[in-house]
Amino acid sequence: MAKFEVYSFEDLMNEVRSYMKNENNLALIEKAYLYAADKHKEQKRKSGEPYIIHPLQVGTYLAKLHAGPSTVAAGLLHDVLEDCDVDPDDFTDEFGEEIYKLVEGVTKIGNLKFKDEKEYQAANHRKILIAMASDIRVILIKLCDRLHNVRTLQYQPPEKQKKIAKETLEVYAPIAHRLGISEIKNELEDISFMYLDPEKYHEIAGLVENKKAQRDEQVRQMIISIDELLADKHINFRIFGRSKHLYSIYNKMLKKNKRFDEILDLLAIRIVTENALDCYEILGYIHAKYTPIPGRLKDYIAMPKFNMYQSLHTSVINSEGTIFEIQIRTEEMDEIAERGVAAHWRYKEGKYNSKEEQKQIEERLSLFRDIISIKDDEDLDDQVFMETLQRDFFDTNVYVMSPKGRVIDLPQGSTPIDFAYRIHTEVGNSTIGATVNGILVPLNTVLKTGDVVSLQTSKNSVGPSEDWLKFVKTTHARNKIKSFLLKKEMESRAPIIERGESMLKEEFERREVDAEWLQPKKLQEIYSQYNLKEYNDFMYAVGNKAISLSSIMDKVNKKAHAQAAPTLNSNTVYVREEKKKYTSKLGIRVAGIDSIKISLAGCCSPVPGDEIIGFITKGQGVKVHRKDCPNIQKEGNRIIDVEWEEDYHDTKYEVTLYIEATDRTFLITDIVTVLSQSKAQLNAINSSVKEDKVNTVTTIKIVVDNSEHLKNVIANLRKVQSVTKVERKIV
Repeated sequence: MAKFEVYSFEDLMNEVRSYMKNENNLALIEKAYLYAADKHKEQKRKSGEPYIIHPLQVGTYLAKLHAGPSTVAAGLLHDVLEDCDVDPDDFTDEFGEEIYKLVEGVTKIGNLKFKDEKEYQAANHRKILIAMASDIRVILIKLCDRLHNVRTLQYQPPEKQKKIAKETLEVYAPIAHRLGISEIKNELEDISFMYLDPEKYHEIAGLVENKKAQRDEQVRQMIISIDELLADKHINFRIFGRSKHLYSIYNKMLKKNKRFDEILDLLAIRIVTENALDCYEILGYIHAKYTPIPGRLKDYIAMPKFNMYQSLHTSVINSEGTIFEIQIRTEEMDEIAERGVAAHWRYKEGKYNSKEEQKQIEERLSLFRDIISIKDDEDLDDQVFMETLQRDFFDTNVYVMSPKGRVIDLPQGSTPIDFAYRIHTEVGNSTIGATVNGILVPLNTVLKTGDVVSLQTSKNSVGPSEDWLKFVKTTHARNKIKSFLLKKEMESRAPIIERGESMLKEEFERREVDAEWLQPKKLQEIYSQYNLKEYNDFMYAVGNKAISLSSIMDKVNKKAHAQAAPTLNSNTVYVREEKKKYTSKLGIRVAGIDSIKISLAGCCSPVPGDEIIGFITKGQGVKVHRKDCPNIQKEGNRIIDVEWEEDYHDTKYEVTLYIEATDRTFLITDIVTVLSQSKAQLNAINSSVKEDKVNTVTTIKIVVDNSEHLKNVIANLRKVQSVTKVERKIV
């Protein structure tokens, strides 16, 4: 087990003084340390050490990344809200709103109950990642927190070691990679690898150690050779060997199906110089002396990686036939390669050197803003959110370019539409065509690394098509398309919603309903019974006549009388009931019996035209079933003949239908519209997505006249786009 240096408060202050000169900033960090030490003074870590050791290490790691004063202070304080019962208002008074928000962003979700550990972790990660999208410093603190936690995993039980290591490898190491913080990323990966697969870890570590002396000597000789080559070129540079971390070796062996001795860049040298021109000049001298391996030259200076990484990479063979990977970069590039966005702490806590720097950093961090668009999709639960983030942001490995050379990273399977929305929402909404590498292509074309994508846009575009949802890959693009279509739908729905409001108001006035029932809170008591969550959806259904006014009045009447019942002396009349126009309630006759209680069985919901049969219950009269109802097949003695009364039209009948469909936007809207057009009253609707995340099951309760009317409704529903099955449901 590797031993890691434990930093003291003096070490921390020496580190921050190396790049912070403002005394107020230094005083803030000292104040944060003393406050944290006081709040944690009674607490111990699992190692038995005082708890303050942990936040002190986190603060020092942040200082080594050259994070700003507020970030370092928040790192020292990151556990006090969660573990020390500190009042948020008192904390804010002490350290200000900015530091409070940073600490609160890192604080785990407490006081919430989850069905299992997986759900808890997903919810916790979602909170942190959304906070990160608003302020990148939150994740810098969290990464340093996680780094110290994995460095001290030996004090955790084996099961927890594996759980934390797996989480680190799947969530935190990819974030560090995204932010370009290779120092932290490499260590998180190696430690996690050691706990998850100790046998393979020690195997590779052994292979590395076995040839260490030989490789070190080869690298030393190559450094001397390059140093001599550049000695008279008047270029300032420093040169050193670098070791490949174990997890990256393992990954290359696994993904490329290669043996340890086939990994070409095990012998690696880095040259750091003053400016980009020197980088290219040094590359020229090296290629002139050593044989470059074809296909191994990569220019990340001209085309930086998504995480701001810049460098020249080449692989060459020396006179002895040994292969070396050589990286050439500037001092600034080297700092960014090691510290990523942390090297730009001025982003939040200082000033940019120039407008150009501001533009570059804003652009490089813009990808994290896309996380907010995933957050806004309320249909995603926390686990699906994390899966989406893994696919759209952590696993991106397709790199395409705009005509001006801007590199955009996308997940596998992405299209020009995904590219367009990554550029800007308005670009996506106005896209009408695309060319890839100068050739006009369909908008559903799958992009490959190296493609140059040019978009054709039009101010007169009607906007995104619903068909785009069938092929876009990124959740960001999908959400933007859905948002546009929803806004468009709402605009078209507005007149119908207005009509619904007018119809309901007139009906309330006609029936002399108390005015309080027009208040939104009161109306919610009614439309919630139709499984509707929004006022506008309710009014749209009323305006479309998908929900009848008489049905609403019945529910208002029941609610009103239920609320008035406890008040014995109440003279209030909420709804004036109309007289029944018929005497036979269900239109069903029992042969030879003039007076008996008759009701329809809820399991099969018979309607006129169905073949029916009666079942004599104990104390509830006759229950009428469809003859094919499985619930009645085994009954014998208590079966009785019943029949529909002829020419009976006054009663309507509730039926439950079961609808299966492929999930898509506006499916429910189309179903409701068809019901309205078929003159079938909707009493309830419930829809859910199946486990496959592709198909939906929708259950509706509708009111029809008879079996012919029902057949017509079912036939029309089967014509709805993406519907695969419609059938009557027997409970």
